[in-house]
Amino acid sequence: MHKRQAIILALCFYLVTVASPSLAATAYDGSVPLVCAVIEVFDCQASGDCQRSMAESVNLPQFVKVNFAEKTLSTPEQGEHKSVTPITHVDRVDGSMILQGVEGSRAWSMIITQETGKMTATVSDQHVGFVVFGACLPL
Repeated sequence: MHKRQAIILALCFYLVTVASPSLAATAYDGSVPLVCAVIEVFDCQASGDCQRSMAESVNLPQFVKVNFAEKTLSTPEQGEHKSVTPITHVDRVDGSMILQGVEGSRAWSMIITQETGKMTATVSDQHVGFVVFGACLPL
């Protein structure tokens, strides 16, 4: 199922970025909400040991909704499993949207390339850090 979701996301990403470049240019400027898929996660311990992981195995969501108007990140789950995290800082630098925030004892930072929707994020606390690679689509 995860492979199927990745293929669908890749196809949608292609349609938005290649088939319709003018839509892609405006879709990643903060004017519309995005859904971002986590494609690859690297889990790094304070000892310096890093390993490739799945989002679920390190307690990170597979999909994240970015709502620029409400300044929130949220997970698509419903009820008590739904998580909403405030975005405390948004900046536009060199064709990228940079988002930052704090959830509990973890700090996070996300960069979304405005031309393609490709996403890189880091999540860290005093014991562990995650480097996340993914892609976003307009909702």
